[in-house]
Amino acid sequence: MLLLVRFSYMRMKYLFISWLVVFIGSWVMYVQYSTYTELCRGHDCRKIICDKYKTGVIDGSACSSLCAKETLYFGKCLSTKPNKQMYLGIWGNLQGVIKCQMEEAAQFDFGTDPEPRKEIVLFDKPTRGTTVEKFKEMVYGLFKAKLGEQGNLSELVNLILSFADGNKDGRVSLPEAKSAWALLQLDEFLLMVILQDKEHTPKLMGFCGDLYVIERVEYTSLYGISLPWIIELFIPSGFRRSMDQWFTPSWPRKAKIAIGLLEFVEDVFHGPYGNFLMCDTSAKNLGYNDKYDLKMMDMRKIVPEMNLKEMIKDRPCESDMDCVYGTDCRTVCDQSKMRCTTEVIQPNLAKVCQLLKDYLLRGAPSDIHEELEKQLYLCIALKVTANQMEMEHSLILNNLKMLLWKKISHTNDS
Repeated sequence: MLLLVRFSYMRMKYLFISWLVVFIGSWVMYVQYSTYTELCRGHDCRKIICDKYKTGVIDGSACSSLCAKETLYFGKCLSTKPNKQMYLGIWGNLQGVIKCQMEEAAQFDFGTDPEPRKEIVLFDKPTRGTTVEKFKEMVYGLFKAKLGEQGNLSELVNLILSFADGNKDGRVSLPEAKSAWALLQLDEFLLMVILQDKEHTPKLMGFCGDLYVIERVEYTSLYGISLPWIIELFIPSGFRRSMDQWFTPSWPRKAKIAIGLLEFVEDVFHGPYGNFLMCDTSAKNLGYNDKYDLKMMDMRKIVPEMNLKEMIKDRPCESDMDCVYGTDCRTVCDQSKMRCTTEVIQPNLAKVCQLLKDYLLRGAPSDIHEELEKQLYLCIALKVTANQMEMEHSLILNNLKMLLWKKISHTNDS
């Protein structure tokens, strides 16, 4: 009798545990599915864009393939935020990455929730009757507001008009102009146009409305391994970071990728159209191709310095934590005025060196390890407000590039 009672108790215990496992598993599956459906809204994005195209509101080099011929397909979802849709794409026999905005662009999210996308007014400019000359004035004014009187803005305007001519018929139609204007509200698109001839910027393949297609990069993160989400749930974040460092290329290849990132810092530091600030220098925003050339995967948080200063100027604050854009662009809260100052504390190079420290020191050859560590820590210590910062910036950047290049120049990885 006692044995029977014990057996019934054990049976009930296992039934309860089994039910609990099924319940928790189902809940986790539901949460993950809900997250996925919120993050991955490619169908909605395509519908919005194609509805505008079919009604003649917008046009562009990718519109026909996306909406009429259906030779541009959405593939695997890469989105990390619901409002910033990103997918692997197949365009005929080419592969690319499709990016689409699911809300109004040009918002600086200083801790505030973004407004919903205003579909009615998103493609409202330029208006019917706007001449090409008037549109050029609009674009010039936008560039002046974003970039200041930097470089040859007229030349940049002509470059935009050439890109906006999606069907290459020698003129920019009103629907093409509406698409171009919507795209120019996006800092990433503007930077891509400015840096299209640079090695580390992905090539623009086409556009339709504020959707655009860029070249695909084979490796979509600086380091790490992609795991099924169910496994990710049970891996502690600290262990995950350590594990990511195990799945990296050989050290000479890491050095080549790092040189590419340092070259990109040079590209955006006081270029022909001013200084751009890297406000999210995380590994997931960087990729590389099969030749281990660095490619920027996500440049949405790289913004014109002048634009950021204007947005953060006199922003109310209680502490320095209130004066942050993205994850890495920080200014100081002036406690006497309770307002944010405009000078970003860390230059791009210091933030990049912080990212590269563990990446490069792990597995570094013993004969350069000490010098490499020294240069990286000097780099991390750089401050924008320091005297002769630009000279120190150039010196440290060149020292790092020379140190790495000297070590790999005789290898096949160079």
